[in-house]
Order: sequence, then structure tokens, then C-alpha cells
Amino acid sequence: MTLDPQALDSILKARGLSNADLVKASTEQLTFKQVQKARTGRPVTANIQGKITRALNACAVDAPSP
Repeated sequence: MTLDPQALDSILKARGLSNADLVKASTEQLTFKQVQKARTGRPVTANIQGKITRALNACAVDAPSP
């Protein structure tokens, strides 16, 4: 099964962020496996979506936009 490119993957690539950057920026228990699932388009829970959103927002505050 081929999954379509995801918005999260596009955002991370555009900002030059890796999965490790999100995990590091997260103040919650966010794992590499959860981020990778979201990037590849596999279903994730609303709780994980929230964790990823908060981690991405933390990265956006730390780094200037391109």
C-alpha cells in the first residue's frame, strides 16, 4: 500500500527539521516511532497529533522561518 505525502512531512522538510528535532523539542513523551507514523500517513490518535503539533510549534519558536 502506497501512502500519499503528508503535510507534516512537507512542513518538516521545508523547515529542515528531522524527527529527532521534534522529539527533542517535545516536553511530553513523544517517540520517534510516533513521529514516523505521522510522517508516513499512518493513522495516529488525536493525543499523538496534539503532541506533534505542540513539538512543531516549539521548534517554530526556537528557529527563524525560512
